[in-house]
Amino acid sequence: MLERLAKQQIISQLKSYPAVALLGPRQCGKTTLASSLGGRFYDLEYEADITRLQAEWDLILASRELVVFDEAQNFPPLFNRLRVGIDADRSRSGRFLLLGSVSPALMKNVSESLAGRLSLTELTPFLLPELGVEPARQLWLCGGYPGGGVLDPLEYPRWQNNYLAHLVQRDLPMWGLPSKPQTTSRFLRMIAACHGQSWNASQIGQSMGLNHVTVNSYLDYLVGAFLIRRLEPYHVNIGKRLVKSPKVYWRDTGLLHSLLNAPDADRLLSQPWVGASWEGFVIEQSISTLSLAGKFFTPFYFRTSDQHELDLVLDFGGELWAVEIKLTSFPTLDEMERLNRTADLIKAKRRFFVSKTKEFISGRDVTSCNLDAFLKILQT
Repeated sequence: MLERLAKQQIISQLKSYPAVALLGPRQCGKTTLASSLGGRFYDLEYEADITRLQAEWDLILASRELVVFDEAQNFPPLFNRLRVGIDADRSRSGRFLLLGSVSPALMKNVSESLAGRLSLTELTPFLLPELGVEPARQLWLCGGYPGGGVLDPLEYPRWQNNYLAHLVQRDLPMWGLPSKPQTTSRFLRMIAACHGQSWNASQIGQSMGLNHVTVNSYLDYLVGAFLIRRLEPYHVNIGKRLVKSPKVYWRDTGLLHSLLNAPDADRLLSQPWVGASWEGFVIEQSISTLSLAGKFFTPFYFRTSDQHELDLVLDFGGELWAVEIKLTSFPTLDEMERLNRTADLIKAKRRFFVSKTKEFISGRDVTSCNLDAFLKILQT
């Protein structure tokens, strides 16, 4: 089994907290990772396991081994019971691991019952630092879901099409998305079409016969289900008009590419939107790698009305990093200088130009490197 970056973070958190919640999209590897930690396991998607949980509750509270609750949001009474059990012996850590596929339902119960008693970790599909050289070549095309082709190329895009159909027909309605499957499918395709663009809910709503409030509420569900990344704009007083709408990205490029009908690498590279796909891929890999490295930061993008833009701004509190992303193997001096001029507007301390180059060039002002090198910098 490939080692996941989240594993050591979970082990560390279990030493300090009575409970840890591992969140992430369906089929990204949460159950496999939890199983590698051992302990008593309950899958709360199944009535039989819920019945077993209720019958064995006293044993669960007395257990000295880790107890894992998969799809915890499916059994809301669990959270109050955990609160009572944890409060009865607050000195014990490492007791419970909760797995959840949709954050709104889980986080509502966590905030009401387990605040201060639980630590949170997000597991994503596979990231570049978790893979060897060979699987990594598939990662951008197929995305990082373990079953989606990154480990077995023959599974892409069939796996993605089945996964999306399952989401539309079963998971999203079960989680509370109030739209018909046909409407949801159309909405997913429209988000794919505007991947990497500023979000315009009114324009999407006009195309679908919905108002902008409804469209934004649908987007909230997809963000909460770990499918969509909503990247907010960075605001600074610089005497220029700034773009204030968020940008939206499909978090997994395999799902994006299947929706946009790019079944292989050749077809992907011939698409007019391929640059936006690469941009979103780098952004998601960067944010997720930083998060799993335990760094505290807030991600943004930056754009002025006269087209000065930074694809990613990382705010570490007292320090800003500016990142420009381009699908090229040969970054130019002009591109570096433009990055510097825009980074000067927000007073970014470090500037990175991330491309597919094989060279690592670290100058006085800008570091030019590929994604693998950039992720290593973020981890350290």
